[in-house]
Amino acid sequence: MDVIEKLEILADAAKYDVACTSSGVDRAGKKGQLGATSAAGCCHSFTPDGRCVTLLKVLFTNACTYDCAYCVNRKSNAAVKRTAFTPQELADLTIGFYRRNYIEGLFLSSGVAGSPDRTTELMVEALRILREDYGFRGYIHAKAIPGTSVELLDALGRLSDRLSVNLELPSQQSLGLLAPAKSRTSILAPMRHIHDSIADDKESRARKRRSLTVYQSTAKPVRRARAFAPAGQSTQMIIGATPESDFQILNLSASLYTNLNLKRVFFSAYMPVVANPLLPATDAVQLNREHRLYQADWLMRFYGFNVSEIIDEENPFLAPDVDPKANWALNHLDFFPVEVNTAPLEALVRVPGIGVRGAKLIMRARRQSTLGEAELRKLGVAYKRARYFITMNGAYGGSGVDFSRDALHARLSAPIDGGRHGRRAAKVAPGQMTLFESVDQPSVLPETSAANRAALDAAFEAQRRALAATAPAAAPHAPHPLPRARAKGAAPVSAFALAG
Repeated sequence: MDVIEKLEILADAAKYDVACTSSGVDRAGKKGQLGATSAAGCCHSFTPDGRCVTLLKVLFTNACTYDCAYCVNRKSNAAVKRTAFTPQELADLTIGFYRRNYIEGLFLSSGVAGSPDRTTELMVEALRILREDYGFRGYIHAKAIPGTSVELLDALGRLSDRLSVNLELPSQQSLGLLAPAKSRTSILAPMRHIHDSIADDKESRARKRRSLTVYQSTAKPVRRARAFAPAGQSTQMIIGATPESDFQILNLSASLYTNLNLKRVFFSAYMPVVANPLLPATDAVQLNREHRLYQADWLMRFYGFNVSEIIDEENPFLAPDVDPKANWALNHLDFFPVEVNTAPLEALVRVPGIGVRGAKLIMRARRQSTLGEAELRKLGVAYKRARYFITMNGAYGGSGVDFSRDALHARLSAPIDGGRHGRRAAKVAPGQMTLFESVDQPSVLPETSAANRAALDAAFEAQRRALAATAPAAAPHAPHPLPRARAKGAAPVSAFALAG
């Protein structure tokens, strides 16, 4: 099999991994070497089915010894043609695409061929050729394989900018049912090691900078060791393949951010690619739910919201018709209206239609003049949403509208607009697609139809029966808390323990 045919198979197999992030690391170009990296990130271009191609996103191999029910590359799927790159082939492909300005970096994942250590050894060798033989200084994101030895994780981290370990499913029970070869321990152990290694590397580098004394010398400077995963680590969860609620998923995400200092938790709407009685057979991809989870995740990371403010156990799913921030505002009308000319920053960012950047611009602009509707529009505030929750020098912006939950909910509820790019632009991606296929856009998302809801319920009931059948034989698992202290106001949760 030639390299181009391998690329077609392994690039298509990698599309289920989410990697549309900024690089998070600065590295300037250097004479005699190739490439550079900007912390602002790689500009994104999208394929018709929503994949981002700023990176060469590819698997090292799609041969796998695991039999995860949800994975197209699972061992028992005989319909998949198996192949693998050699380290030299992958390095040559990356450099060739980079020199043609097709890509800005590499996203490398892999199936488990033989053992996690053997697969990681091959990945490390490919990255070593890129970094040392070709002098490649561009962005590299590598997926660490659960079960890999710490020595190989260290080698992989020294050659990569970002590492990630897929959490796969939101609970230990679902993981044991659908991916029996994986476990909570095998996934969390490398995540903890990566977290500790990043922290130790930063501390040692800071200590070395503080103690550095410069002398006049003709001696050749000692080459510094490469930083360990300077852009941090991330993870990914499949949403919609199992019955866990948004409340459980967001609590798990908050715990990972707090205790393992993750840069990003990705949510990937389940896409049925293989038939299994334990999995939803519907072709409705839950993109609406994925979108709301990302909005809630953004509120936790940048707006100072706690999980308990966004969602609770009595209402464990995010509202589909209004975004989480607007839903919080509707549930806390006693907090509003906010006076934009005097309110603190913390209050302004809670107003629907005012983002973090807009709130900071308001704080700066009101030092010079009193702000009204015209000024807020010029600052980029979404005034048509914000006006129901603000006053401007004492004048209420939403005059003529009853200041009640029902009235404001009717004004704020709207279908999700995915824009012109990304997965939502295509509305639904039914099954596997090649890089250049087009998508016919349906008028509405099918995920909320009665037939698709029934298919989901049937699959989840089958999962519950399977779990109940294995429960008596299973050994009890003690909660395995993540390290470090939790954030102020956050629920005391541990990964996989909360979603049982």
